[in-house]
Order: sequence, then C-alpha cells, then structure tokens
Amino acid sequence: MSAPAASSGPILFFDSGIGGLSVVKEARILLPEHAYVYVADDAAFPYGAWEEEALRARLIELFGRLISRFSPALIVIACNTASTLAISDLRAAYPGQHFVGTVPAIKPAAERTRSGLVSVLATPGTVRRQYTRDLIAQYAAKCHVRLVGSENLARLAEQYMREGFVDEEAVRAEIAPCFLEHGERRTDIVVLACTHYPFLVNRMRKTAPWPVDWIDTSEAIARRALTLAQELSRPRPAEGPDIALFTSRRPAANLLRLFAGFGFRVAEENIGQSYT
Repeated sequence: MSAPAASSGPILFFDSGIGGLSVVKEARILLPEHAYVYVADDAAFPYGAWEEEALRARLIELFGRLISRFSPALIVIACNTASTLAISDLRAAYPGQHFVGTVPAIKPAAERTRSGLVSVLATPGTVRRQYTRDLIAQYAAKCHVRLVGSENLARLAEQYMREGFVDEEAVRAEIAPCFLEHGERRTDIVVLACTHYPFLVNRMRKTAPWPVDWIDTSEAIARRALTLAQELSRPRPAEGPDIALFTSRRPAANLLRLFAGFGFRVAEENIGQSYT
C-alpha cells in the first residue's frame, strides 16, 4: 500500500479550554514549520459536568464542522476527557481523518514507580471512564493506582493562565487525595491526566506533602504528532501567525495576549455558533 499523500492542511489542536496549550508548547519545539489551528470549546467547559452521551454527540458534530472548515492534515485532541470518551467514535465517524488522542500516562507510571503507589489526577469524567480502568488493568495491575477526580483543578489552571495568580491553598486541597501512605511506602508518582494541569505543576510541587514524580504527557503527545506529521503534513509557506478559535464569544484581552505568546492570532469567527 502506498503512503498517504501529504496534505497542506494545518495541524488542528483541540481542547475544552486553554489546557491544550501545554501540548502546543512541546509541538512548537518539534514541529515549528507546520501551520496550526487551535480550537477551544470553552462554551462547553468544563467537560466533566456533561452527561456522556450529550458530550459525545456534541464532539462528533463539532468535529465535523471543524474538518469541513479547515481540512486538517492531523487533529490532536489535547484533552483526556474528550479522547477517552469519543476518539473511537470520531475515528468511526470520520475515517479519512487522522487523530492523535490524549490518554492518562498509566503505563510509564507503572514502569517508573518504586513504591508501587501511583495516583492519577484527572477530571471526574476521565476518572469515570472505562477506558482509564482498562489502562490500569492492562499496564498497572501490580500497582496500587488511586484515581483522583478533581472538580476544580482545571478551573484553577484556567484562572492562573488568564489572570496570572491562583489560590495555592485551593491547589493543595485538590491534590491532597493523591498522597497515600501504606506502612513505609508512599505515593511516588502522580499522573497529570488533564492537559490543564501542567500549568500548575510548580504550585503542586510547592504545596505537596512530599516530593513525587509528576508525569505530564504533553511531550509524548507532541512526539506522536511529529511522527504522523512527517507522513501526512507538508510544511507551510512563510506567512502570518496561526489562528485560534473559541466556541463562545471572543476572549478578553488577557487571553489574546496569552495566545499571541504561543504564536496564535485569535480569529473573529465563532466556530461553535450553533451551540452558544
């Protein structure tokens, strides 16, 4: 079978908010020559509050609109909740489209832990997902894996990225359930199973009761995107900045500055108009 023809379409990054910028940061290093589109489904943020079937239907319809609008060479779903819920459905709905998903880094955590005590810090939706439990059964059956569903941490990360500050005591309260002691053993790895969370990792280190290894999957996702982009996407010609779009209204000035710092111009169009 011949290799697929390379596309001139952009690499599209998708997240429920601005957390996917943690993946973009790594991708910019590995894939600086490609055109990017960033889509934040902020009208639906946070995804953890949604019923699964309603969110799945929303994602399938929204991605259809995005594919029609941008004809992307590759889509990176930089969101654990969306990936664990709907990536199989999206691949079935759009079989000609290439997707890279984001899943909790349970396998590397199980390989690296010394104490055998691992926590997965995620949104409630990712914690509930059978996909996550299947990863544990497949890769971490010999470990004690604690699933911690945070109701507020993604919001705190959004606040920090938008406003530049965050309540450290609130961060401490959200991560506290990750830390377990069994006899002389302690949790030694916490998997950051939401792309928002790496933006708060320095606050997590500061407020944690003891040092642990915080595993962030952003680089691994970017490397997977690099492998596929080399096959599927042609580098863009020199031109202006990449674009970012929101499914709600145009964001405030502080977000415009934030996205400009990541090389994006926020477009005026509202890609999620029918949902607002």
